[in-house]
Amino acid sequence: MLTHIVLFKLKDRSPESVAKTAAVLRNMEGKIEQLLSIEVGTDVVHSERSYDISLVTTFASLEDMQAYQVHPEHKKVIEHMTVARETQAVVDYES
Repeated sequence: MLTHIVLFKLKDRSPESVAKTAAVLRNMEGKIEQLLSIEVGTDVVHSERSYDISLVTTFASLEDMQAYQVHPEHKKVIEHMTVARETQAVVDYES
């Protein structure tokens, strides 16, 4: 099992922008066969060191995550995130 976690800090941190971007991420659910689970969370603390959105996804293998990376539905998300994000942090681990 491979877990892929991404934290996003958005350029526009307004509640509307965060909600729109979270919806874009959630929209992948059920559309990418390699994606076993997806969880999208939005920050409630809003400190200076907080990220705005977390994305936690799981895959059966590294190869499945690599297939997800080039899937057309994920590419749509990348297009949105390239415009919306200020920065991101990623961790991938096997369990």
